[in-house]
Amino acid sequence: MKKLINDAGAVVRDSLLGVEAAHADRVRVDHEHRVILRREPTRQGKVAVISGGGSGHEPLHGGFVGIGMLDAAVCGEVFTSPTPDQIMAATTAVDAGAGVLHVVKNYTGDIMNFEMAAELADAESGVRVAAVVVDDDVAVQDSLYTAGRRGVGLTVLLEKIVGAAAEEGRDLDSCLKVAQQVVATGRSMGMALTSCTVPAAGKPTFDLGEGEMELGIGIHGEPGRERLPLGSAKEVAAQLVEPILADLDFAGDAIVMVNAMGGTPLIELYIVYAEVKALLESRGVTIVRNLVGNYITSLEMAGCSVTVLKADDDLLKLWDAPVNTPGLRWGA
Repeated sequence: MKKLINDAGAVVRDSLLGVEAAHADRVRVDHEHRVILRREPTRQGKVAVISGGGSGHEPLHGGFVGIGMLDAAVCGEVFTSPTPDQIMAATTAVDAGAGVLHVVKNYTGDIMNFEMAAELADAESGVRVAAVVVDDDVAVQDSLYTAGRRGVGLTVLLEKIVGAAAEEGRDLDSCLKVAQQVVATGRSMGMALTSCTVPAAGKPTFDLGEGEMELGIGIHGEPGRERLPLGSAKEVAAQLVEPILADLDFAGDAIVMVNAMGGTPLIELYIVYAEVKALLESRGVTIVRNLVGNYITSLEMAGCSVTVLKADDDLLKLWDAPVNTPGLRWGA
């Protein structure tokens, strides 16, 4: 295992020290509970939006804390859900009287711990909590970590859009409705060229032979639909896009993300994006906004994912709204 770390058991702790040092102008860190918060407290009367999960997916979620996105992100150990106590601490810290929206990826541990935290926050502090569960992965149903579809790349788009809705001053029910619309109309699928290595494990999660790829992987290195010979970027793009289009009618305008899993360079991502765009356009889908880069990763895994979200005027307005976070910034 070759990694730039001090101690395999202290990766998250040490990383949060770096986050705090690098982005003190935007965020602050509660090191006791491992929560990244906005530097300035949530303004009174604003719905607070928090998310979180296992670390190792950076910039998700901590890189998206700031104006126009999240009020806080809760950091579990690598690929491990944060505890209810951590989530409750974040929830009560950001509540500004208008309620808190939990953005939860569909993994069994995350679902259970966020639900428990919401109950504790309500019982102990009277905080009103709503939750949206992201389950956009079309690759597999009932994976190793989840009942139902996994929550993957759509989480990034949802956090931007619902964060803007909250920043605009919409109430908790309205923010939840926007979030549910995104979940209903967005889909993702990913692939891997290599495994990743969890520091505590010290060895790759799985082995891929020379010339092989894993199609339909999850963000924790879970296996996907099948192991196949690696084809061209054009062939891989089709293998990712076709299952998405088969699952939902995306004809019309769309927001599209081509995301690297942590170890794939931009030069390759742009090749994939060009193929994705051509394929979508041939099927009546017009990309009106896009992201290309590392947004939801799996440590150093090489590979990519594609996310497609149907776009209407309201979602585009929220997408274009100013955002100022360590991982995403425009209009501010």
